[in-house]
Amino acid sequence: MDAQLADILGSVRVVSLPLATRFRGVDHREAALFEGPEGWAEFSPFLEYGDAEAATWLAAAIDFAWARQPAPVRDAIPVNATLPAVEAERVPDVLARYDGCRTVKVKVAEPGQELGDDVARVRAVRAAIGPEGRIRLDANGGWNVDEAEHAAHALAEFDLEYLEQPCATVDELVELRARLRRWDLPVAADESVRKAQDPVAVARAGAADLLVVKAQPLGGARRALEIVSEAGLPAVVSSALDTSIGLSQGATLAAALPDLPYDCGLGTASLLAADVVAEPLVPRGGAISVGRLVPDGALLDAHAAPPGRRDWWRERIARCHAVLAARA
Repeated sequence: MDAQLADILGSVRVVSLPLATRFRGVDHREAALFEGPEGWAEFSPFLEYGDAEAATWLAAAIDFAWARQPAPVRDAIPVNATLPAVEAERVPDVLARYDGCRTVKVKVAEPGQELGDDVARVRAVRAAIGPEGRIRLDANGGWNVDEAEHAAHALAEFDLEYLEQPCATVDELVELRARLRRWDLPVAADESVRKAQDPVAVARAGAADLLVVKAQPLGGARRALEIVSEAGLPAVVSSALDTSIGLSQGATLAAALPDLPYDCGLGTASLLAADVVAEPLVPRGGAISVGRLVPDGALLDAHAAPPGRRDWWRERIARCHAVLAARA
């Protein structure tokens, strides 16, 4: 066995953390954590991802655990609240978990819901945060161009900051931006960056005004910084419903960006009902701190995944490590 893989499997701990609010169709978040020479890292691609995509997440975890990270230019990261596609009446309770956050990212275009549900949710957010708060929408590519334009009209009264991945393809984003040009409503690209073979193609096509970048899906903070630099667009650093260990990698990325004009989507530990560190990386005064974290052994034990799930993750790590070796 490769020495590095042996080290990973020798320290890996697999956890299953309950969520405070159902998100992405799940009530628990599974993650694998392991320790390298530089500290602890997280490997947590979503369960449905194949090995080729998940291997890039493993590359990010190895980079964080084994490599010196970029130097920070700030020691705290302003973050947004992330609101799942909940009913409007639940909005105040969910937002109460995000201390001091002035920006809310609202999930919209949820399968099984209608535009009216989105309007009601966004209206409740505006009522909760007042006229000075910022609202951004994340459709996860759930609309076609006509639907996105119609939704933008329906939600315009709420003074939106930007639309995140309103449509699935780069061509659709180009067309939507053309239709919205007079609106001064920016379009952000997320899946068109992290799921693309060429993550800068969306910028070259003129399909986005800003990029949403995530450390794990892009192969780590150093690689994400290269993508932002090459794209030449403003960036928002976000998470993939990470534990606080994974969020610390996202904070490392955000801390190293030369400019950080937007609040970042790194407050998602507030969506977890439990975490792996004694002091979770949740927003305090609308920001999270920058620095490496160490998991608490008692919490790792308390939230350990069942043996079958632990074995599943160990086998996944081995397969993804082989994918990385083949790429090299």
